[in-house]
Amino acid sequence: MSSPCDPQHAPVGDVSAALFMIDSRLKEIADGKAALDPEQQRLADQYTASLGPQGADDVLDGVCTLIFVFMTWLRKAHESQGKDVIEYVVPSLVATMRRMPKSVRPEAIPTMAGLVVAAGTDLSPTLWRKQYGDWTAEEMNPLEATAFLLAEHINRITDDPDFATRLVAEALSGAEGED
Repeated sequence: MSSPCDPQHAPVGDVSAALFMIDSRLKEIADGKAALDPEQQRLADQYTASLGPQGADDVLDGVCTLIFVFMTWLRKAHESQGKDVIEYVVPSLVATMRRMPKSVRPEAIPTMAGLVVAAGTDLSPTLWRKQYGDWTAEEMNPLEATAFLLAEHINRITDDPDFATRLVAEALSGAEGED
């Protein structure tokens, strides 16, 4: 029986914009910057403001798609080693988020952990989250942090600072080729 949270029923969203946001953060951290420079932050804020409600929803769905893609890759990588992705990824992710109280408030951590578990069990993070109502403003930074931390985790275990971005970019290229 198909789940109402099956990824085939989920919107993909604006994966390109979501990937751009996450990749920008990855590069900033790799360059030793703790935060966006003011000009980049202004441009990011201006872009976000220009999206409108539907565009913002599309980016949210895109971030959830990234989380799904990252967790699918991690699940396959862990399964190939006889390991459970939930056991090895979620505790580390939660522990890292707990050390980020300015970006991830403690009350958002269970939702982000649930989102990752949903993706790790082959459910759509978008549809899983939708069961509990609309996204809140307080969940935006934790959502971005979750996608960032998963991408950074993939980059670290592959020892390639661009692997997660390339993984998604190649998947997007393959999907475009199928159209």
